[in-house]
Amino acid sequence: MIRLKDLLGTVLIAVAVSSISLAQNVAITFDDLPLNGPLPPGMTRVDIARDTIAILKKHHVPPTYGFINGKRIEGNADGAEALKIWTASELIGNHTYSNMDLEQNTAEAFEQDIDRNEPVLELLAKPGSDWHWLRYPYLHEGDTIEKRRAVRAYLKQHGYKIAQVTLDWEDYLWNNAYARCAAKNDATSIAWLRSSYLSTAAEFLDLGRAQAKLIYSHDIDYILLLHLGSYSSTILPDALELLRQKGFRLIRLEETEGDAAYQEDPDVGVHDAGTLLDQWMQVKQLKYPEHADKPYKQLDEICK
Repeated sequence: MIRLKDLLGTVLIAVAVSSISLAQNVAITFDDLPLNGPLPPGMTRVDIARDTIAILKKHHVPPTYGFINGKRIEGNADGAEALKIWTASELIGNHTYSNMDLEQNTAEAFEQDIDRNEPVLELLAKPGSDWHWLRYPYLHEGDTIEKRRAVRAYLKQHGYKIAQVTLDWEDYLWNNAYARCAAKNDATSIAWLRSSYLSTAAEFLDLGRAQAKLIYSHDIDYILLLHLGSYSSTILPDALELLRQKGFRLIRLEETEGDAAYQEDPDVGVHDAGTLLDQWMQVKQLKYPEHADKPYKQLDEICK
């Protein structure tokens, strides 16, 4: 005879196992190190880097890649020190030296900009870490198939892996707005920035998962794009809590390599490509799920 206590225990274990299986993996990455967007009064790049790292540690986020542009530290002591703080704790990858847009340049010029960034990476990377990851600036992977194939051939020849993006809500849009609102000490507008950021993030987390299911018929190991700007350390705890509420489990970027989604290449020239999922949506001519747009106009106008 099965006792009620034993039955309840079995049910609870089943629910726990089910919850674990439903958890979805995501790797967090940061672009445009050591700086993105303007600063509010009294804030430094060092503050942003130090505060962001403290939050990552507090929330037990696995070692996180920041993709750097070496040009951003030229004549910028604050940025250079912020980058040192980041690299003492976290990992780095190549974002090209000047944040070069492949759509506006030749494949050869783009490859040279990748190469020009390598001395900074070699100097700052942790011993034994692999900085041979490239994040395409603006997520532009080539507006012609010739550019796309040429750069990919270069990356393969030089031992690089591509740090794709599959979740993105353009968090950098809030950096400019926050700097303006903080300068005016506008508490009402800053409260709106928080609510609009989190509602947009929730919307685009759901959209990314819906896209993956349309393309692959199942969830994948996702890669989230964030930026290291003035709003990062302010909103990051809330963003991490949102990921937890949405059932995401944080993993390292390297762990996503085993997912078949990152082994396939759409192999087409795409203008203003967007995430890898956006590219596949275009290639497969899939209809986007219904979703709210980002508040571009409001963010551009607030606190002006």
